[in-house]
Amino acid sequence: MLYQTHVRINLANIRRNLESLRDYLGGTRLLFAVKANAYGHGAVAIASMAERAGLADWLGVATVPEGIELREAGLRLPILKFSPAFPEEMAAAVGAGLTMTVGEPGNIRALQSVAAAMGAVARVHLKVETGMGRVGAVAAEAPGLALLIERQCPNLHLEGVFTHLPMGDLAEGASFTREQIARFRRVTQEIAAALGRMPEWVHCASSGGILGFREGWMSLVRTGTLCLGYFPIDSPTTPIALAPALSWYTRIAFLKQVEKGTPVSYGHTWRAPRDTWIATLPVGYADGLNRHLSSRGRVLVGGRSCPIAGRICMDQTMIDLGPDTPARVGDEAVLIGRSGAEEITTYEMARLLGTVPCDVTCQIGHRVQRIYDAPVADPPRGALASV
Repeated sequence: MLYQTHVRINLANIRRNLESLRDYLGGTRLLFAVKANAYGHGAVAIASMAERAGLADWLGVATVPEGIELREAGLRLPILKFSPAFPEEMAAAVGAGLTMTVGEPGNIRALQSVAAAMGAVARVHLKVETGMGRVGAVAAEAPGLALLIERQCPNLHLEGVFTHLPMGDLAEGASFTREQIARFRRVTQEIAAALGRMPEWVHCASSGGILGFREGWMSLVRTGTLCLGYFPIDSPTTPIALAPALSWYTRIAFLKQVEKGTPVSYGHTWRAPRDTWIATLPVGYADGLNRHLSSRGRVLVGGRSCPIAGRICMDQTMIDLGPDTPARVGDEAVLIGRSGAEEITTYEMARLLGTVPCDVTCQIGHRVQRIYDAPVADPPRGALASV
């Protein structure tokens, strides 16, 4: 490694998480959301492991380039793009065999035109708005849009219909979520009546819905957070065992002893409370160590908890080692993970920042190398779907 700040990804933990989810879900199929570089964990490596092991039925992405990256790496599972594509993206998406989300007439007709010009049939999932307030057809319009696709768009195949649950991971949202699931079921029945068939893939449950609302398990569920070992931070239920896969490390680059009152870093917002040792680490907010952790977060060195001293810089961070320390230049420093009896979890960092674990891992920058343990080469559990 030419840059010592790196993350280690335990693929065996992700595999076990997927196995636990499959067992918990029974026969319900699983879409593994690997958008945003698998929430910072590395989409290609993780999706490849899941496909080889037969532990995911679908993959999910947010952008067309994310889907193309997976196809170029040889992934053959169905890939759903979660939001509608712009017209200028459609040819590339159809060419890569991505399944597209649609939710309004103009987008549907544009996709039909592109697919027809290519002599292709594009698979689509109709997104229905039932309470998220983001994208999708209002419930009253959904059956008509399904008919538009079925009868007027010969180059589109309506393969699925879905919605999203914004309150599924909140105890206070249980009543709303149950009503939302019931509303979505009514819409799907209306679509089935209009078409004379139910689309093959009907889905609404993501992580919170999987954990708390079994009635939301339809033919497919979607999650990235659970697969990677994180429960939603406010989830009232944790019925399955999961293990986080990501740990984050750097090394001490410089050591200096300072006197009480010595200021450290930009703005001199922190001053040494006593004579102490300051270590400089080659990691900063450009790497995803959030600047709001300045003088609030901590780092582990040699099994000891060391507070961040002063403002986190773009490329460097200082920590207070205390008046006596055995630390030396080159020693390992743990940002997320375990050192001796001490541990810093992604949950801890997320709570300090007022956010969620996947936000923390998504922010880890591209120059931070991802190092993977060796994937387990067991026979696949089932046949893989193809493009």
